[in-house]
Order: sequence, then structure tokens, then C-alpha cells
Amino acid sequence: MEIILREDIDKLGARGQVVKVASGYARNFLLPRRLAVTATDSNRKIVEQERQAHLRKDAKLQSEAQDLGKLLSALTVTILRKAGENDQLFGSVTANDIADALSAQNYTVDRRKIQLDEPIRSLGEHKVPVRLHKDVVAEITVNVSRQE
Repeated sequence: MEIILREDIDKLGARGQVVKVASGYARNFLLPRRLAVTATDSNRKIVEQERQAHLRKDAKLQSEAQDLGKLLSALTVTILRKAGENDQLFGSVTANDIADALSAQNYTVDRRKIQLDEPIRSLGEHKVPVRLHKDVVAEITVNVSRQE
């Protein structure tokens, strides 16, 4: 069965692409979730219009993310934590802690966009990437200091 994708789907295709899939997969999964439509001439025109609108919206979001990324790249966030010998923290600094510190400085960033592979467990300066958009990644400096 030929369908037109309305969203990007991993291992299948991109938005607006015409793909051939099993009819059961299309009827039972893709069509009810509105991830795709059947490949007719009228649906091709509608999906193309949706794709153009999505591209305009995505370009606007990307430019906003680049502006925010420039601001965040120059930003240093200081987080105070109790630490023991050898500059090891009692606990850790997580993406949620960094998001709270950013919101205290009037920057709204979702904690899921802060890409910490593992929590910060030592004092000092750490570079933390923040994925603001699929093409925009800003690096903020997190300074973990000892709390007295």
C-alpha cells in the first residue's frame, strides 16, 4: 500500500515522502494515528501544503533557538553544593538542577534538552551541551562551587 507520511518516522521516511508499506501496518498503525494518509492526488497536495507550513514554522523556531544559543553560550551558571575531601560532592548536580539555575536567571530551558550523560559529581567548571533545536546546540558553563 502506498502512503504519504505526515511526520518523520524512524526507519521509514521523512515528512511528505511517498513510501510503500504493508497494508496492515498502514491501516492499523499509521492511518489511525494520523502519521500518514493514503497516496491520492488530493492528499499529495494537502500534505505538500502541510510540509511547506511545517518548514516555515521550523525555520522560525531554528532562528529563535540560534538567538537563545548565543545568549546561553556566554552564560555561566553557578551551583552551590556540599563537598567532601578531594572535591567530591555529597550527591550530584543533575539536568534538573541546571534547569532550575537557568530559570533563576530568567532563561526557560526544558530539563530534557540539557544533555548530561551522567550527573556532575565533582567541583569545578563543566561544559554542558543544551540541544535547543535539532540543528542548534549551545554549550553552557556550569560552575559547581563548595557550599559553606
